[in-house]
Amino acid sequence: MMKKFLTVTLAVFVLFACNHQPTKTTSLAKPNIIFILADDLGYGDLSCYGQKHFQTPNLDKMAAGGMRFTQHYSGTSVCAPSRCSVMTGKHTGHTAIRGNQEWQPEGQFPMADTEITVAELLKRAGYITGAFGKWGLGYPGSEGDPNQQGFDEFYGYNCQRMAHNYYPGHLWDNRLKVEIPENSGDKFEVYAPHLIHQRALQFIEKNKDKPFFLFYPNVIPHAELLLPEKNLAEFRGKFLPEKEFKGVEPGSAGFREGTYGTQPESHAAFAAMVTLLDKQVGDILGKLEELGLEKNTLVIFSSDNGPHQEGGADPDYFDSNGSLKGYKRDLYEGGIRVPMIAFWEGKIVAGSVSDHISAFWDFLPTTAELAGVPVPETTDGISYLSALLGKEQPQHEYLYWEFHENGGRQALRKGDWKLVKYDVFNTEKTTIGLHNLSADIGEKNNVAAENPEIVSELVELINSARIDNANFPFESRKN
Repeated sequence: MMKKFLTVTLAVFVLFACNHQPTKTTSLAKPNIIFILADDLGYGDLSCYGQKHFQTPNLDKMAAGGMRFTQHYSGTSVCAPSRCSVMTGKHTGHTAIRGNQEWQPEGQFPMADTEITVAELLKRAGYITGAFGKWGLGYPGSEGDPNQQGFDEFYGYNCQRMAHNYYPGHLWDNRLKVEIPENSGDKFEVYAPHLIHQRALQFIEKNKDKPFFLFYPNVIPHAELLLPEKNLAEFRGKFLPEKEFKGVEPGSAGFREGTYGTQPESHAAFAAMVTLLDKQVGDILGKLEELGLEKNTLVIFSSDNGPHQEGGADPDYFDSNGSLKGYKRDLYEGGIRVPMIAFWEGKIVAGSVSDHISAFWDFLPTTAELAGVPVPETTDGISYLSALLGKEQPQHEYLYWEFHENGGRQALRKGDWKLVKYDVFNTEKTTIGLHNLSADIGEKNNVAAENPEIVSELVELINSARIDNANFPFESRKN
């Protein structure tokens, strides 16, 4: 029998800005929290967000039973800094990780042990914590290792470069490197997403009688576009003309070290991979129902940034960014506006849609409020629990992003106004675009010349929104 929930009493929050004081926690029974993070899934890649080429029935069902957000944003437009944002509750003007900085032979530049992560906050509140999938925030054994950042259990890829390959030679079980001999040489026998998925399901089963936090950074549908024949077969020949991608072959330099493999049927493979992702979400929801946990678990699904164009991916064919401009690495809406679905049976109104403007850095204060622990003063986030529960929701003064590649990029949204700066590192080439998203969601019309006062205000906010980071200097440099 399910435990009965205590009646929830929520205070009405006042409007406050990004650098606000911590919110007062509310008295709530501690729910389980599951955050499923897709990799490079575009705003338009789910049928409940407009995808017409294939269907995502499990995510559609999740949205029908929960809340679909239409104005939710990732941390930024590439993997590591975006994930750092969701873990630490900071935007990329304040995060410790602001780029995909590699560490050899395996891993990325580590978060410092002084960072406070969602997992660490929830452990303080008595949660069991687990992460399954792709990490990318600190090489094995470093202070950024997931076991050093609050996770009791980790299984998957420590290194996001290694996560480019779906038939890897090894995965990590906490700090133990687990070889996969079935994938040695030219063999493709063990599909890593299947292994990772089983461990995620086992984590739920194992901790069904305790409050738990499951972070599931799924590697799908990031390139390379490879998956088992049984998953690919039903989509073969349905998305013509096909797109062939010639990648590395066994024995070539870069094979199973981050370089993408060959895929002659990229369209079919992409549809099959998103379908597999959808099935895995269905498995998670099914496991909760099987164990009687669906009324005591908040499940959130999102993506770390917009759709990519590597490894044979073809976002234009699938309208992966919907009506939005830009792709992964862009700070236009297509690079950072992402799907978000929240499900909590009996708490979130089924079939509801929210236009609340929110971002990855809001997840930490949301979980803190749920768990009844103080919100760190360093957060840029605002809990969106009120929005989930249909209560009056405080709003951000603005949202800020920065991107350290391609000449440097910055963006800021305040209300319906969005300002985008490109080629920041070269003042002779710097461009400024101003768009009113309520009238121009596709960011087709630059109205900066007609609104100089607004441009001046938003540029001033951009300049004050960030602090320097010595490990990721915001200037032209070679990584």
